[in-house]
Amino acid sequence: MKNLLMKPVLLNDVEFKVSQAMTSEKEWNWIAPQHGHIEHAANYYESSLADWHQFESLQTDLECDVLVIGGGLLGASTALHLAEQGVDTVLVEKNRIGSGASGRNGGQLTPGLARWEAEEMIEQLSHADAKKLWQFTSTEAMQLIDSILARYQIDAARKHGHITAAVHEGHLVALTQGADARKYLGENHTQVVGKHELYEYVKSDRYFGGLVDRLGGHIHPLALNRGLIYGFCQQGGQVYEHTEVVSIQEREDGIYVQTNTGCIKARKSVVLAVHHASFKLLEQKNQTTIPFYTYVCTTAPLNIELKQLLPQDHPVYDTQFQIDYYRGVSNNRLLFGGQGTGTCWNAEKTAQYLKGRILHVFPQLEQVELDFVWSGTTDLTVNGATDSRKSGDKFPVYAVHGWSGHGVAQTVRIGKAIADDFCGQPDDFEMLTQIQHQDILWGRALAPLVIPMAKGFYGVGAAMNPGKMVSF
Repeated sequence: MKNLLMKPVLLNDVEFKVSQAMTSEKEWNWIAPQHGHIEHAANYYESSLADWHQFESLQTDLECDVLVIGGGLLGASTALHLAEQGVDTVLVEKNRIGSGASGRNGGQLTPGLARWEAEEMIEQLSHADAKKLWQFTSTEAMQLIDSILARYQIDAARKHGHITAAVHEGHLVALTQGADARKYLGENHTQVVGKHELYEYVKSDRYFGGLVDRLGGHIHPLALNRGLIYGFCQQGGQVYEHTEVVSIQEREDGIYVQTNTGCIKARKSVVLAVHHASFKLLEQKNQTTIPFYTYVCTTAPLNIELKQLLPQDHPVYDTQFQIDYYRGVSNNRLLFGGQGTGTCWNAEKTAQYLKGRILHVFPQLEQVELDFVWSGTTDLTVNGATDSRKSGDKFPVYAVHGWSGHGVAQTVRIGKAIADDFCGQPDDFEMLTQIQHQDILWGRALAPLVIPMAKGFYGVGAAMNPGKMVSF
């Protein structure tokens, strides 16, 4: 496998094709009809990469030291960092590598722990702990991605710089306070700019200024995900796709993990890197997250140059309650995302909404058309930080939930923290497990009701006090 597996290869543009991942009712892909009537089309990320290796499913029983369940960014990063430290590691994925949220997100790299940014950390933690956590989720997270890409020579379209654009002049106060909090914690990569200076970065009249963040950036998340798996295999790791875990049982000599095609005995540990299945597999009643659905599109090649919209090629997200986020991608296309819903929208409704948002931000794109639209799933916690857990009587079981649609870079960094904890360096992961989380009774089952109620509550607050920045 080490010699046969190739690195992810970025295409100059896209190939409209059938997705190699299995279909999912709540994670759908759509392409414009003029590109063919493909029943299960690939989304933009898969379409902009050359076809990649398909791993076999597990066909026999086996043993390893650590089993990683889930082939997204968290699982791939954990597996890579375990293998780099000489740990006998196996990774299983029920679908294909990066088929879930890790290969369906906006691709923006921003600091923070889900919805926890510097100010929240200062409010909740001592200065020393807040500083440590902020560095972990900002500078360290970005540097880790860059070091992995360099070490394995992976091209993942990594670019630097990020913009938070203020939709109300009052939001500049909150952005300034956020920048000040970051400086207080020892990180100084930001600059608050006014309306006219922001226009040099974003050619839209909708904003009153914003925060220019030199630390953030953007990336092709599926290329990153595949790159992590490539590195894992180079270190001797084993990967099995189309291998779904159905039960986990701890015994005296290890953890026995039953899949749909065989049993794996993990002699020392299991890592659950599977947002939605963790609670079921662990059979824990204290559920701390609510799932919700997100939506992204990419345009057809624009009839004006991307530099006329985003001269510095910085990705953007704004400060409205239901944020817009966007960035330039290959062949003069604009990737644009937004919304978070408790029930999954269909492709037609999503395309109409996202196209409307694009025209709101950039009315100069009168003839814009969408080539790709797709949905994704994520989850959130009550306090806004990710829920990192370590359980098990004799053998540790790791799990992380509650990304709130934020955290490409942090997911990779937490994967390393899990590997380090297993290898006897517990400081980073212990720091994450100290964050307290509130149980949400029936939260996952009632998401279709809870999400719109919460959005309605915060939306009314935002309407009554538009100068107060509350983003979802």
